[in-house]
Amino acid sequence: MKYGYKRPLINDEQGVKQLQDMSYLEVWSENHPYMKKRNELEEMLMRLTSGDELYVQSLVVLADSLSHFQDLLRVFERDQVTVTFVEENLKSTDILTMKLVDLLALVTDIQTKIKRHQSVFSAREAQKQGKSIGRPKKSDDNLQKAFDMYESKAFTLQQIKDETGISKSTLYRYLDQYSK
Repeated sequence: MKYGYKRPLINDEQGVKQLQDMSYLEVWSENHPYMKKRNELEEMLMRLTSGDELYVQSLVVLADSLSHFQDLLRVFERDQVTVTFVEENLKSTDILTMKLVDLLALVTDIQTKIKRHQSVFSAREAQKQGKSIGRPKKSDDNLQKAFDMYESKAFTLQQIKDETGISKSTLYRYLDQYSK
C-alpha cells in the first residue's frame, strides 16, 4: 500500500503544495505544525506493514528532531517500510548506504530545517498570544542620547556604549535606519 503524510510547513500551512502529483496515495494529514500530539502520524505508523511505501514532501514533515528522525527510521527499517522524501529525492533505504560525508550533510540539513520550522511556528504562536518577539527595542530616550553623543563627536564609541548601553553595531544600525 502507498501512503502519504503531510503537516503544515512554513511555506505551505494548508498542506496544498505537498504531494501534489500523488493523488493515488492514502494521505494522512496533521492539522497543526507542532511536535506534540501528532495523532495522525501515530495512527499511520500503527497501520503501516511490511512492503508499504510512505511519501512525504520533505524530511522536516516527518520528524521533529534528529532523535525522532532516527527513531522513525528504525521503525521503518524494522517494519520494512520504504519512505520517499520527495524534495530531497531520497529514500529511507538510501540513507542506510550513504557515504559518511553525504550523511553528515543530510543530518546538518535536517537539523537546520527542523530548527527553522520550530522557530517560525513558535514565533507565530507567540505573536497570536500577544507576546513580543525578538530583542526588546532600545528606549527612545537612551537612543536619542546615543545619537547626540555620536553627533557631538566628543565621545568615543566605547564611551557611548558605557553611558547608554548601546553597542557600536546597534548604534550604526539605528543611524542607518534613521538616515534613510
